[in-house]
Amino acid sequence: MPAHENRITSSVLSRRRVLAAGALTAAAVAQNAFAPSKASAAAPPAIFYSPHQDDEAIGMAGSILEHKAAGRPVYLVLVSRGENDQLARLMNVGDCGLKGKCAAPGHWHDLQWPTDGASMIVPARTAEFTASAKVLGVDKVINFNLVDSAHGDATYGKFVDAVTSKVRSLAKKYPGASHKFSAGWLDVTATHKACSDAAYRLMNDGTISDVRFNHIYAYDRPYGERADGASHVLQIPAPHMTRKKNSIYCYNTWDPNRNLYALGYHSAYEKLEAAHGDPREFVYTLPSGYRPGKM
Repeated sequence: MPAHENRITSSVLSRRRVLAAGALTAAAVAQNAFAPSKASAAAPPAIFYSPHQDDEAIGMAGSILEHKAAGRPVYLVLVSRGENDQLARLMNVGDCGLKGKCAAPGHWHDLQWPTDGASMIVPARTAEFTASAKVLGVDKVINFNLVDSAHGDATYGKFVDAVTSKVRSLAKKYPGASHKFSAGWLDVTATHKACSDAAYRLMNDGTISDVRFNHIYAYDRPYGERADGASHVLQIPAPHMTRKKNSIYCYNTWDPNRNLYALGYHSAYEKLEAAHGDPREFVYTLPSGYRPGKM
């Protein structure tokens, strides 16, 4: 069988495993959670910046676990609130268009949520993020709680300013920390690009120096093209991959008692499934000739 067909077969099998785990119960999530390791208090932390809830599970989890295994404290930052009015509408439709992929009982969710995209969506998405962070065993969770305003032409610059200010404060508080952002120029999403723009500013003025960028949306590419241009391809060890998968499952868990409604899966199921089936992550340095600004 040609290599690309092998990859396709592997992807299909992986997808079936994700779907089988989609109805993960609260007890199973708790069972799969890991306490933070006893990292050296004297070691400077590795700080990972997730633009939205689910980005850390898709493209950063293996890197987070790599740093923890090396004895580094790991702090995970949620940059934006993740407002999403379209996602709110999707959760009100009743019969889910994802059909068998949806974790809701009977694949039915008529939640009658307000469609402002914030009042119910933000706390529910953040509950998934918190569960994922617990699974990964990060030592500290930090929420910038920024309104996700990077998509507006008039507000993009202000969002970059806000991220820059917040990261500058962390760099001052944790001298010697390494900083891990999204590769926004590759992810082609305004909030992700704003995060890499903030990093660009802070690198230029000398505030931060140990900086890397994870290509979170690499999984939109064909399997064989995902590593193109990467400075480092992380081969995730099997035990770490198991934990990464558990963090992914937090975004396809239906447990209203814990405010879990599988929102991540309804928002980005293709990326979550692709990341579930690929034991690699893709790390970049800032390219020469980097151009800041909204894409």
